[in-house]
Formats: sequence, C-alpha cells, structure tokens
Amino acid sequence: MAASDPPRMPRAIWALGCVSLLMDVSSELIHSLLPVFMFTALGVSAFAIGLIEGAAEAVALIVKVFSGALSDWWGKRKPLAVLGYGLGALSKPLFALAGGAGLVVAARLIDRVGKGIRGAPRDALVADLAPPEMRGAAFGLRQSLDTVGAFLGPLLAMGLMLLWANDFRAVFWVAVIPAFLAVALLVFGVQEPERKAEGRRINPIRRENLRRLPAAYWWVVGIGAVFTLARFSEAFLVLRAAQGGLDIALTPLVLIAMNLVYAVAAYPFGKLADSLSHGKLLAWGLAVLIAADAALAYDAHSGALWLGIALWGLHMAMTQGLLAAMIADTAPAEMRGTAYGFFNLASGVALLIASALAGLLWDCLGAGFTFIAGGIFAAAALLVIILREAVRQQ
Repeated sequence: MAASDPPRMPRAIWALGCVSLLMDVSSELIHSLLPVFMFTALGVSAFAIGLIEGAAEAVALIVKVFSGALSDWWGKRKPLAVLGYGLGALSKPLFALAGGAGLVVAARLIDRVGKGIRGAPRDALVADLAPPEMRGAAFGLRQSLDTVGAFLGPLLAMGLMLLWANDFRAVFWVAVIPAFLAVALLVFGVQEPERKAEGRRINPIRRENLRRLPAAYWWVVGIGAVFTLARFSEAFLVLRAAQGGLDIALTPLVLIAMNLVYAVAAYPFGKLADSLSHGKLLAWGLAVLIAADAALAYDAHSGALWLGIALWGLHMAMTQGLLAAMIADTAPAEMRGTAYGFFNLASGVALLIASALAGLLWDCLGAGFTFIAGGIFAAAALLVIILREAVRQQ
C-alpha cells in the first residue's frame, strides 16, 4: 500500500458491527413487544414490569465494571465478548417458552448479565483493533450498525405480529436466529490482536492502579454522566407520542424513526470526530439535544413531535461514538476494559436517576416540563464544556 493511501477500516471492526446489528435485531424484536406481552398475555402488573426492568439494568451495570477489569487482568477481550453474546443468545428461547413471569425474569436477567459481560470488553476490543487516527470512525461504524439492528428489530416485530395475528411466541422464536448468527460471526469472523506480555498480572481496580487513569479520563466520565442526566430513557419519547394520539400498535415507529436517523448519521459523525475538536463536536451534540427537548416540550400532536424524535436520534449519532473514542484516547491501553466499565457504570446510574426523575416530573408537572428539565440539564453540560474549552485555549 502506498504511503499516501488512507488507512482502511479493519475487517474485524466491520465484523463486530455486524455482530452488534444481529444481536440488536434479536433483542429489539423481543423487547419492543415484551411489556405488552407481560401485561396482556401473562397478566403482569405495570409496577412489576418496572421492577423487572430496573433489576435487569442494575445487574448489567454491576457486571460491566467487573467484566472490563477482568479483560484487562486476563489480557483477552474476545472470550468475554463471546460469553456475553452467548448468554444473550441462550436467553432468547426462554422468552418464547415463558408461561409466567418467573421465566421472563430469568430470561431478562440472563440477557442483561450477557450485555454487562460483553459491553466493556467489546468496546476495548474496538479500541485495540482500530488505528488511532480512525478510532472515531471505528466507534461510529460499530454504533451505526448496532443502531440499524435497533430499528430493524421493532420493524420486523410489527410485520410479524400483523402477519401472524399477534402470536407473541412465534415472533419470539424468530429472534433466536439472528442471536445465534451473531455469536457465530464473533467466533469465526473476529481475531483478537496479540497483546505483549507485561510480566505479573495486576488487579486493575486496586486503588493504586485506578490512579493510573488520568484526570482527562475522569473528566470524560463526569461529562458523560451529566450528559446522560439530560438524556433519559427513550420510553418517554414513546409515551409522548402516545399522549399525542399515536395508535398503540404504531408506537414502535417512534424508536424506528429515532434509530433510523441514528444509524444513518453515526458513521459520518464518527469519522468527523477524527478531524474535529472533540469538545466542539460534543457541544454541538448538546445543542441538538436542547433543540430536541424544546420540540418535544412544545407539542405532542404535530410535526414538532417527529422533529424532536429525529433530533434526538441525531444527537445520539453525534455523541455516543464520540464519547467511546474519547475514553480510548484518554485511558491507558492496558486498562481500557476497566475504563469502559467505570464509564458505563457512571452513565448507567445517571440514566436510571434521569429516568426516575423524568417519570416523577411527568406525573407531578406534566410531560412538557419533563423535556424542559432535560433541556436545562443539557444546557448545564453545554456550559461546562464551553468553559473548559475556553480555559484550554488560554
């Protein structure tokens, strides 16, 4: 290859993106229908559904920290990623077989444990595989392909439910196929790069080793958490659309529209992150989020709703891969798994707090105020970034 030729995206990055796509098709095919399935077919109360979802996400958060640290201690990422995706695949038949809430809870927990195990090692593997000058593009590509699955899943679920007269279990069985294809592609399509042996293994979560994570890394963790406080669960987008009169059967269109924008824009913005100031791009992403909140707060019955949903997907495309690339740039290579684990934990806790606060505001003050509050949090994060950029330039 000539010295002037631009570097190519490694095939393993494409493979990891396709693994995420297949698993997201499988997961969203089930999860877009699961609340309705539990409520109507199994007779589970809305409160119990909330507890199941909360417990599942809490488990995933805890596991993420330890899986990332284990990948650093072990020196291997791929086996943990295979285990995580494998557990996700094994959970899928349980949803179709469930005759009561107990098996659904077990399947949901197994699925979230798998997600927690694979998340940080997979992101660290992307960082290990991607050339430093292409990290933004690599994370953007993986995120884009992942998000393609996130809108294909609900779209397929809607089509199959119409075709098979609302047969939930038949649709859940279809989800098994892409899940196992994802595991097979990871096993045979991704080769982990060799890592040099560096003597005695260390425990990356010991205090003295965590001190090796620089202040720049912890700033990314902090701003990511504040950012997430402004970006509560997408479930509230669905609720806002339903409040505006969208038919319940068509509510998956909200996530389909949001993820379509997200998927189309994630790679171009990831590529842009390799040549543009990360702080500036993150600030623009927050500005787009503020605009999305304003549109969603304004009206739930007009084009403002769909504009807000599209802008929400755009801000996700601008920022999610960027934050992942910023972690890779600021954390030592031998501690990337641990770094992603703590970042995911902080962002996950912030998301739980944000969603609980959003629900409280929704019940007490109304839907519009929920999105106004989100805009206020986003504006606060934007101000912090602007001030930091100003200080750096002095």
